[in-house]
Amino acid sequence: MKNRSDRRPRVLYLAFYFPPSRASGVYRARATANHLVEKGWDVTVCAAPLDFLYDVIGSVDEELSKTVDPSIRVERPSLNHYTWQHDLREFSWLRRSFPLMAKRVYQFSQTKLFPERYSSWAWASVVRALKLHSKKRFDVVIATGNPFASFGAAWMFNKLTGVPYVMDYRDSWTLDLFHDEPAFPEGHIAWAWEKRMLDKASAAVFVNEALRSWHAERYPEVADRMMVVPNGWDADVLPKAAETAVEEAASSDGGDDGSVQAGDDRKPLKFAYLGTLTAKQPVEEMAAAFKIARSHPDLAGAELQLHGHLGFFKNSPGTLKARLGLDDGKSRPEGVEDTGLRYCGPVSKTEVGKVYEEADVLVFLAGGGRYVTSGKIFEYMAFGHPIVSVHQPGIAAQDVLDGYPLWFNANSLDVDELAASMVAAGKAARDLTPDQRAAARRHADTYTREATLIPFEARLREIVGS
Repeated sequence: MKNRSDRRPRVLYLAFYFPPSRASGVYRARATANHLVEKGWDVTVCAAPLDFLYDVIGSVDEELSKTVDPSIRVERPSLNHYTWQHDLREFSWLRRSFPLMAKRVYQFSQTKLFPERYSSWAWASVVRALKLHSKKRFDVVIATGNPFASFGAAWMFNKLTGVPYVMDYRDSWTLDLFHDEPAFPEGHIAWAWEKRMLDKASAAVFVNEALRSWHAERYPEVADRMMVVPNGWDADVLPKAAETAVEEAASSDGGDDGSVQAGDDRKPLKFAYLGTLTAKQPVEEMAAAFKIARSHPDLAGAELQLHGHLGFFKNSPGTLKARLGLDDGKSRPEGVEDTGLRYCGPVSKTEVGKVYEEADVLVFLAGGGRYVTSGKIFEYMAFGHPIVSVHQPGIAAQDVLDGYPLWFNANSLDVDELAASMVAAGKAARDLTPDQRAAARRHADTYTREATLIPFEARLREIVGS
């Protein structure tokens, strides 16, 4: 019989959002699982049930599933759909027969057991993991949130088996990132659960230093077990063009300084945003600023193409189009002004490179305050284009962009100042040289997934070894 040291270390990864989900956090989970396999780990993932992804929230990207290493075992424990069910025909026998009792049972589970509607999936994951563990032992557990019930599952599994666990905060549970204030009142059960789970965790991981510092200040007794593992860009799902952008730029026809001289017949500039549009982003400011910027001669006829979904769920309100006057490519009613905004629809993760390649300027639109990074910014940098920031000043993403030579930041949501930064970015795109693009790419290369995950994988080995 092989000793533990003679076999691959085995990890249980509690990642509710995993391909084919298209939730924002899925890319970190996918990349982490693939990276661990590449480094010699045996990986088992507990993820969301497919009926929830397809039938309840309708949020999937099937092409993304093809990028998951085939050796990864994916389990999909059950989830109680109580809060998502609105059709009587979908109700359980208990809920149909005794609706008040069913409601009280559910409310009790939320107020006294674990305050999150995904908790049933967490406990089902523990049951599934125990069965797998009895056949072949897990060495460590990684739980990624949200949902944060995954942390509870890791805590419970540790309590029953002694297997160490790591809490990966892709998001913050007890800090409201959009208002920079606690998400729960003092005395709420969530605080007790967070402290309980952090106390027993072998490590807690955060996507930026601002979030790590906030949690370290609140839980100083476990601060020494906290670390930052930033997000990054996924070289395996971005096209080769991301790697050859500099060489292609160098081979273009240009002037003595290497810049492309388009002359008076140069084509209108193409600005692009890629990501999910939500009401929490400063979308109106972006649209108003672009309208102003477009009146500048250098941006005459320019377009701002918006690629992505309108919200994360199939029933998300579609009012953004009306609020922004978005043009989806169809004919515009007579007399309606052309704002230059174009809604181009969703893009598969495996096709995003084409959007980046064809853009002249990328618009980094982000909601929230100083604790927000946003995973999209890493992809943006990978292509070496000018980037315009449209977000509140002081967000954590600025730490990532600091040092990127083609970053244009108004450091304000004033539409006139935003418009000026858009014009400056457009001029930079016109005059972009191969050397400038190469410098931008060098900055981006420090944020590949490989680079950001190496310290994390090393920490996992230390935990298993101890």
